[in-house]
Amino acid sequence: MALNPFFLQGSSNEQYLIQDLINEQLKIYGIDVYYIPRKYIKTDDILREVETSQFSDNFIIEAYLNNYDGYAPGSDLMTKFGLRLKNEINLIISRERFEEFITPFLEALKTEIEKGTITDYDILLSSRPKEGDLIYFPLGQRLFEIKRVEHEKPFYQLGKNYVYELQCELYEYENEDIDTSVDEIDRTVEDEGYITTLILSGLGVTASASSSIDDGVVSQLVLTDDGSFYSSTPVVTIAPSPTGISADNATAVAITTSVGGVRSLKSLRITYGGRGYSASNPPLVTITGGGGSGAAATSIVVSDGGVNKLTLTESGQNYSSEPIVTISGPAIGQTATAKAVFNSITGTISNLQIVNSGYGYTQAPTVQISSASTVSVGGTFIYNETITGSLSGTTAEVRYFKLREDLNIANPPVELRVAINSGQFSPGETIVGSSSSARYILRSYDNDSYEESYDTNEEIELEADDILDFTETNPFGEY
Repeated sequence: MALNPFFLQGSSNEQYLIQDLINEQLKIYGIDVYYIPRKYIKTDDILREVETSQFSDNFIIEAYLNNYDGYAPGSDLMTKFGLRLKNEINLIISRERFEEFITPFLEALKTEIEKGTITDYDILLSSRPKEGDLIYFPLGQRLFEIKRVEHEKPFYQLGKNYVYELQCELYEYENEDIDTSVDEIDRTVEDEGYITTLILSGLGVTASASSSIDDGVVSQLVLTDDGSFYSSTPVVTIAPSPTGISADNATAVAITTSVGGVRSLKSLRITYGGRGYSASNPPLVTITGGGGSGAAATSIVVSDGGVNKLTLTESGQNYSSEPIVTISGPAIGQTATAKAVFNSITGTISNLQIVNSGYGYTQAPTVQISSASTVSVGGTFIYNETITGSLSGTTAEVRYFKLREDLNIANPPVELRVAINSGQFSPGETIVGSSSSARYILRSYDNDSYEESYDTNEEIELEADDILDFTETNPFGEY
């Protein structure tokens, strides 16, 4: 039997009145939040699983915060990965405001289907908020993900629904592309996901050096035993010069290596070859300290014209790797060889060390250090643009770009943080921005994980290391 037509079950005017009252209350007691719709770039059509998504639009809408007791007390969980914050908020927004202000923009995204940049699945619920969309909560400066949309509460008052209740949880970043053009929002995820920190070089300045020669020079140190179990670099001592003058005493340093977890000596290098030593009675070499034992070496002395010292006259700038040191040879004799001590942080050369002093020099030889990069570099990388390594072909997306002015050097390097890497970068290659066309030489890189910004597993591990030390033995016993 039909309803009585003489009694209204909610007229349009009554419904408009309730909606207007709700809109007014939200404008008085609500807060402005950012509604950020999710665009599904790539989905699995069989499992209906989202593989790639993007957040590139934002809409400010007023919402009532229906949390009187904070972020859902008791939502902080202690897991095996540390403390995790599963904060929640409930927001109430006007149905009319959403449908009049946001829905038309979402409907316009249908045109992107024809371009192949968005799937039909993204448009199915464009007339209302969708689970998976984001809310930026400015009071807590946090991103929340919509987990459930209640669209029938209050339940058909006067025959219509007037609000959406959004049940949101703290957003856990999973390498989605977030570029809303609102810096406050985008910066909340700049350290999320798996981040690679690249140290990039600007225009290079080539290092230079001079040399000196003398007779009775300690030419070379030969390891006869590389020792083992060193925890730090040991001290190398060469017996004093027969001249009795301390300024004539040779000096050297040890270079260590680690194989199979055992640290030993790789080589010995001369920092000053001294003078006045006897080729028939080479000085004694002792290696002490460093926590290990067993290392031993002998010395070789040249009586005439050996390079005993290399002096840096210019430390260079923006080297991406250790340069090659070339020393000119004598007319008759043996050419000296040396290695540069490279500082990967500053991109400079801190010292030159002699591997073999050579002999037969009648005048100080020239020293050449290979050039730092002179590739035209510069520009500013753009947030979220794609960068490409010229040699490796690896691509990634920019999260952070900063000039390292804190190093207080001319032409300081650049720190670039990127995410969603397609592979491994190669030091020395050119990093090129797809949109900005910025170009820099890659000096070094470091992979760090910031996958969960609210966990504390790393802090717990560091604290545990102060209690139980696994570096030498297992404190629970060996099996």
